[in-house]
Amino acid sequence: MSDSDGKIYVGTSVKPEYIHLRYANRHGLVTGATGTGKTVTLQILAEGFSNAGVPVFCADVKGDLSGIAAAGEPKDFLLKRAETIGLTDYRFQATPTVFWDLFGDQGHPVRTTVTEMGPLLLSRLLELSEAQEGALNIAFRLADEEGLAILDLKDLRSLLEYLASVGSEITTSYGNVTKQTIGAIQRRLLVLENQGAEHFFGEPALEIADLMRIDRDGHGIVNVLAADKLISSPRLYATFLLWLLSELFEELPEVGDPDKPKLVFFFDEAHLLFDDAPDALIDKVEQVVRLIRSKGVGVYFVTQNPLDVPDKVLAQLGNRVQHALRAYTPREQKAVKTAADTFRPNPDFDTARVITELGVGEALVSTLEDKGVPSVVQRTLIRPPASRLGPLDERERAAVILSSPVSGIYDTGLDRESAYEILAERARRAAQAEPEPARGRGRKSDETIWGVPRKDVEDAGMQIVKSFGRSLASALGRELGTSGNRILRGIFGSRRR
Repeated sequence: MSDSDGKIYVGTSVKPEYIHLRYANRHGLVTGATGTGKTVTLQILAEGFSNAGVPVFCADVKGDLSGIAAAGEPKDFLLKRAETIGLTDYRFQATPTVFWDLFGDQGHPVRTTVTEMGPLLLSRLLELSEAQEGALNIAFRLADEEGLAILDLKDLRSLLEYLASVGSEITTSYGNVTKQTIGAIQRRLLVLENQGAEHFFGEPALEIADLMRIDRDGHGIVNVLAADKLISSPRLYATFLLWLLSELFEELPEVGDPDKPKLVFFFDEAHLLFDDAPDALIDKVEQVVRLIRSKGVGVYFVTQNPLDVPDKVLAQLGNRVQHALRAYTPREQKAVKTAADTFRPNPDFDTARVITELGVGEALVSTLEDKGVPSVVQRTLIRPPASRLGPLDERERAAVILSSPVSGIYDTGLDRESAYEILAERARRAAQAEPEPARGRGRKSDETIWGVPRKDVEDAGMQIVKSFGRSLASALGRELGTSGNRILRGIFGSRRR
């Protein structure tokens, strides 16, 4: 009853329960109160997908998931669970793993450029007002048109300073931008920097292909993001995962419904994505979740409470594992009812009642079966993991990082010429520019041209030249962008490579 062709073994109810790979890209949900076994369920699902040759991306919020990179140990309670569910071929093995870390401490650094993130997600990350978001959009537009690469936060700061200096000159083209608005954005950037976000923005930027590797034995690589420190900056955590989801959506080709997913993406602490999110952002998340399945990506939300996920998103999550919920408060009682109502009923028990009675490592399971129809919900004992329960120590983690297939690719940051350097050079040249020597006076030909004061003619000529130069720069910027290609922005406003 282990993983077999075309399906992943989850556990045993009155029968073995599987996730069918051909429906695994139709997304899923793992919910339950703290301490009920959600992390272990995530671990056994990641193992199963890896064994099936499907790469996985997941966040390690508590630090426990790193043990997936090491073989498990024959502990009594694991062996007893295997015996109880009839798992006769239970064996311990490590799962091929790559560790990532936005801060570069517990894994390979993960970076993207400010240009690639785009103004919409960045505004969400900075919690900007409508006016501030408008100013940020103008800054990105200027950068696109003038060919200014915004790679890191110092580039963005320089660009905002530039925007403040030319704000009065661009009012008719883009709208009013006040120095007070720019100052407010700069203050929000300072808060972001204090949370460590400067580590995230820069180069070399993450290549999505490096999250979709298969090892030489045909196992999918499990990419584990160290998030125990990151989770203390919840907006940064949620925005990063949303950016990564949007990158997958924009970059991957359409594949329809493949025999198995190209990648499975676990979104742990999913409530952080939706907390205080504006309706427009939730609509875009719903759109991405709905469309990304045709790219071969399965998205699995992991959270304590099914109410954490908006109804429009919840309706698209076909494979479900529901651990125990408590029902003491009115909200908890509503969550139990919501969870129960989303399952295909089982006439043998009261789903809402059972949700409050489940033990640790036990769950209600319903997955998509033939023709994508949800199975009848079953009370299920979750299988024990083959990899280690609990974290790696520092030495073990360092060994995994050193032997990683991406070792040396992202570990050293780059700082090529970008907006900061270009704008600093412009400022330097402007400061060094000397005024033209005064022209001689007293001759009529020097004072007028065709009866018009020479100064007025020269000023008009300079305005024509400047106007032409700006038009040419804008046209070139629109065509060339920051890397020789026309800048196109995707569904979340992030740059399409």
